[in-house]
Amino acid sequence: MTASKSQKKLQKRRSIIEAAVKVFAQKGFYNAKVTDVARQAGVADGTIYLYFKNKDDLLISLFEDKMELILQRFHSRLHEITDPLDKLKEMIDVYFELIEEDKDLADVFQVELRQSTKFLKDYHNEKFLNYLNMIADIIYHGIDYGFFRSEVNVHVVKIMIFGALDELARQWILGADDKYNLEQAKEEVKQILVSGLIKF
Repeated sequence: MTASKSQKKLQKRRSIIEAAVKVFAQKGFYNAKVTDVARQAGVADGTIYLYFKNKDDLLISLFEDKMELILQRFHSRLHEITDPLDKLKEMIDVYFELIEEDKDLADVFQVELRQSTKFLKDYHNEKFLNYLNMIADIIYHGIDYGFFRSEVNVHVVKIMIFGALDELARQWILGADDKYNLEQAKEEVKQILVSGLIKF
């Protein structure tokens, strides 16, 4: 395959992924049809199946592609920060920035992924584990440097941090924005979570 053909295939796959984000966010994963995605992407229905086995495979591929970009974003913002406190705060900042930047994608990640039985039960979610491990690395780093309390269970804390961010984002997407905005949520999370880890 020539380079130009390979690039065209890659571009078409990206177009389908972007179309799926919009369709799943607007219609919901359960109600959305492959035909809807094809129409949004401007391709024939059959073209979708050249790249993805079915709607669940499309959702998982969407997650893989987007999560890779998200992890790259975290890495680019965090890798030069040495202070564990600043690193944890920056991680929280980046998380909420991503939610606010692309509400359709946030909707798919926070709400629609939970509609896929295949994603929840059968998919080995390595990218998600990488995200949790990134949080764990920050905590271990803080413990090693004497900033964070050494007695904390890092496995519990990383899930707790993820859970707090995830649920705040999900509730905001579902309409809690009349009770709080993301800026308020971000600052309160940083204050409460970081203060709970600091070694006095």
